[in-house]
Amino acid sequence: MIFSSISFLFFFLPCLLFCYFFVPQKGKNVVLLLFSLFFYYFGEKNTLFLLLTICFVNYFLGRTIEKSQKKIWFISGIVINICLLFYYKYTNFFLETAFSLLHQKAPFLNIVLPLGISFFTFQNISYLCDVYKKEVPSQKNFFTYTLYITLFPQLIAGPIVRYKDINKELENRKENSKTFSEGIARLIIGLGKKVILADGMYYFSTQLLQEDMSFLSYWFVALSFLFQIYYDFSGYSDMAIGLGKMFGFHFKENFDYPLIATSITDFWKRWHISLTSFLKDYVYIPLGGNRTTRAKNIRNLSIVWFLTGFWHGASWNFILWGMYFFCLLIIEKFLLKKYLKKGLFSRIYTLFFICISFVLFHFTDINELAVFLKGMFTITFKNNGMAFYYLKNYGMLFLFAILGCSPYLKNTIKKLQKGKERKWLNILSVGYLLLLFLLAVAKIVSNSFQPFIYFRF
Repeated sequence: MIFSSISFLFFFLPCLLFCYFFVPQKGKNVVLLLFSLFFYYFGEKNTLFLLLTICFVNYFLGRTIEKSQKKIWFISGIVINICLLFYYKYTNFFLETAFSLLHQKAPFLNIVLPLGISFFTFQNISYLCDVYKKEVPSQKNFFTYTLYITLFPQLIAGPIVRYKDINKELENRKENSKTFSEGIARLIIGLGKKVILADGMYYFSTQLLQEDMSFLSYWFVALSFLFQIYYDFSGYSDMAIGLGKMFGFHFKENFDYPLIATSITDFWKRWHISLTSFLKDYVYIPLGGNRTTRAKNIRNLSIVWFLTGFWHGASWNFILWGMYFFCLLIIEKFLLKKYLKKGLFSRIYTLFFICISFVLFHFTDINELAVFLKGMFTITFKNNGMAFYYLKNYGMLFLFAILGCSPYLKNTIKKLQKGKERKWLNILSVGYLLLLFLLAVAKIVSNSFQPFIYFRF
């Protein structure tokens, strides 16, 4: 089940809301847990028992670590979680790589990848780390801990929610009409991002790739890859944050207008914030961070960016994607730092390299990737008319995509809300959200939507 589906929007969510607000306060967590487990079971029947087993193991380890404070239990917990992630996500990749070096066909193991394993593995690891460092007490109730891991808004594709950020809300939270309405608004905005903008970009690139590609075609498609991935993932994050608010949870933001960044460093402060902060706090800083020699700092960065790429998928293009950012960040850190200032040039520079990065992200086939990159940097004026034809047909989509990746409209609305026009602006906002919801539902009913990209991670 996905958020942008009729079954979720018109059956699962209304039933959950009815049950949740009908039962007394003590029963709300029970309702959320049961519906979250059903949500996961609906998407992946074969691995629900595995998910519950993982929850129990980490619950037990958390309690044991707090009581004994022995490092062996902490290390065992980290190793168990990493080994499970490695087995389910990377076994076939390493088999294929090893056998290809021997010029033999690799045996393919029929391993079912559990939905959301990359996300809930990191949540379990962060929980064990924080308990070991005494930053948060272990959860004494197994069902409450299971709810933390399986909470449906963030279970499948994040954001990576740390236990210490919501541990108090798991046991004592207050829902009110203000946060509930804010949650609905955020849910609709995320739905619009996904169904209208992200899926629209998918159809643009899919159709243009079927034509004779020109220099401009390659760059238009590369730009559409960037917009598609951004609106797909930020749309999901918006929906997750919105759904969390509806039930009294406050998840941290996962995106902060990354496409207006003025450097690659700035971009990664704004993009997938929950992942970058996790790797910074639990990998980069424990390795020594930047409080060490230059050589060790470079080593630490290389490890972090290798893991960033490899976390996204068991494929060489993701490793290449991670190391591509490592190289760019090293160049910025030691050579370009004093030249990159806020301004048009810095934004163009950043967008140029970000655009290339999501070509690396898109193509899992290295040969297809090489052909596409060659086309991007082979200047020719043949067949450019076809590129402009498709851009003309999708021009409004690109316009909305460009406007949506800037905080300009949001800031303008905030200023207007402080003035006399506040009443009319609120009415217009409700009308806008209703129209956006109807347009998104119409797209869904027409079967013209795609699954969220980050579901496969």
